Amino acid sequence: MAYNENLANRIRERLQETPNVEEKAMMGGLTFMVNDKMCVGIIKDELMCRINPDLHNEMVEKRGCRTMDFTKRPMKGYVLIDETGMKTKEEFDYWINLALDFNPLAKSSKKKKKNS
Repeated sequence: MAYNENLANRIRERLQETPNVEEKAMMGGLTFMVNDKMCVGIIKDELMCRINPDLHNEMVEKRGCRTMDFTKRPMKGYVLIDETGMKTKEEFDYWINLALDFNPLAKSSKKKKKNS
């Protein structure tokens, strides 16, 4: 499944000063990990943001935002933003900043190695 390369470049430019960023192909799209935690990404043409679950219900009321329902399972704390919700630089930065603000509080999805 292809993802929006223009959106990927917008994210890359926005995160260029952010330390510990890693890109990974994931969920048929592209994910940007910050400090080994999923932070933002792209699914088709939509921006995916991992946000504070406490803000979730308020955020999905904003224009262009909806709950991420990958595999038909709603995921609280993960939102998708379509083009109507991130037309301007200010709107785009708002969503990226929301995800970056939550990142230090997010649980790491990195698997721990077991000692044999």
